[in-house]
Amino acid sequence: MLRRPVERAQYVSLIFGHTARQAELALSMGATGDAYDNALAETFFATLKKELVNRRSWPTRRELSAAVFDYVETFYNPYRRHSTLGYLSPRQYEHSTDRNQQRQLQTAT
Repeated sequence: MLRRPVERAQYVSLIFGHTARQAELALSMGATGDAYDNALAETFFATLKKELVNRRSWPTRRELSAAVFDYVETFYNPYRRHSTLGYLSPRQYEHSTDRNQQRQLQTAT
């Protein structure tokens, strides 16, 4: 089981809030029961668990850690399609953006 690095109580503590303000960090924390609070992170971890973690047993923590790293770096970040990118992978999106910029430069000259 993957465990969140910071427990929920630490997010709402006065000391945590004070320390974050002193460090000039902006906290992203919605009201209790807010459906959009941490939605992106929750979506990522749900996908990670469904597509990788829950598909088999992991004999060692090191093996799971390596598999998570491999999943994120070799599949999720570069190749997995994202709805916010028009269902393109980040590589496809960057490639199409680069081509569009090159076309704009060619027509401008």
